[in-house]
Amino acid sequence: MTLPTDNIQQAGKFQWFYRESTPVCEMRSTVVLLHGIVSQSYSWRSILPALAEQGFRTIAPDWLGTGYSDKPELFEFAYTPDAFGEAFGQFVDALELESFHLVAQGFLGSVGIQYALRNPQRIDRLAILNAPITQDCSLPWRLKQMALPLAGEMMTQDPLLVDRTLEGGGGYRVADEDLDVYRRPFLKSSDAGRSLLATLRRLQLPKITAEIEKGLQEWNRSEKPLLFAWGDRDPWLSLETIQPFVQNLKGAELKILQEVGHYPQEDWAEKVSEVLLTFLRQRI
Repeated sequence: MTLPTDNIQQAGKFQWFYRESTPVCEMRSTVVLLHGIVSQSYSWRSILPALAEQGFRTIAPDWLGTGYSDKPELFEFAYTPDAFGEAFGQFVDALELESFHLVAQGFLGSVGIQYALRNPQRIDRLAILNAPITQDCSLPWRLKQMALPLAGEMMTQDPLLVDRTLEGGGGYRVADEDLDVYRRPFLKSSDAGRSLLATLRRLQLPKITAEIEKGLQEWNRSEKPLLFAWGDRDPWLSLETIQPFVQNLKGAELKILQEVGHYPQEDWAEKVSEVLLTFLRQRI
């Protein structure tokens, strides 16, 4: 299995860090994988080569403010969903991706869903993993705490927030060597914590879930395949909350990931790879 390569891409005013796996055989198309809070592109480390081995060029960026991408100050970047969406559009334009498959996970992955709904002509297939998709979805207390006045400033500077959040979202222990990668940006400078704080405070979840809920109901008009792959052990976005909504979406496919939590790609990469490959290879 070929390890993903590390890359830097200038897009607009900012530099994005991204991981990429390129197929050695004939390339089918490109897949973009988006992570949530408080994760990084590193969470897709096992999915990237698995998809590439089946012919898909696979790209996973660190969102601005996370991982190894730029962490701009508030006067440079608003950290709102619209700002993230515009920046993501610049990123895929810089990579010259006219169209691609999109996989979005988690609360920040919701920005990717918004991008897909606003730009359906750019998206070939859309897969959603444990992300806020209805107005019934809310930010869990573990993340709300990080946005509180005074307490939030302290909590988002603590590198151990990574351990508590990643493991609290699924109930699985993350290996120490992997936690080291996730913690590193917080240990390197205070910028990572400030960016996380700004992101949480400006997430506008009621507004974006209203847009996503309506947009997904209209997605079937695009006749683009739509997959929901959901970890059934997610304590923050439960399967019971979204299942009735998904089952009423014409043409949508729901795959339940047994014994998987909020971060499916971290909890059980093999199950995620299998579900994604089946979805990406199926005939329309």
